[in-house]
Amino acid sequence: MRCAHWRRVPLDLAREACEKSAALYVDTAVQCQLSSHDVGEHFGLLTDNGPWGTALWLRWHGTGEAELVVLPDCPVAAPGPDGDGCCLFADHAKQHTWEDTPEEVSCTS
Repeated sequence: MRCAHWRRVPLDLAREACEKSAALYVDTAVQCQLSSHDVGEHFGLLTDNGPWGTALWLRWHGTGEAELVVLPDCPVAAPGPDGDGCCLFADHAKQHTWEDTPEEVSCTS
């Protein structure tokens, strides 16, 4: 399950994010993309339109200051020949995004 924490993107950081990427806009609020947690740092994806293999994230801790960080993409993919890639950054804590996805129910059983 994904973390339930959200954060408004300060206007100055939103403008800086637009300058640092090829994105035409960034969201005004982001949800932490990590697995559910209450303590520690939170990371909301702003854009993946940065240099190849990286993404621009908003990082915050509790109600403290938020900052922009460019982080390399997580290189791990789900097992199997068609495994989904993880949509987080390298060396993130806990589960990969494909591990948080509920299993599909087969309609043919």
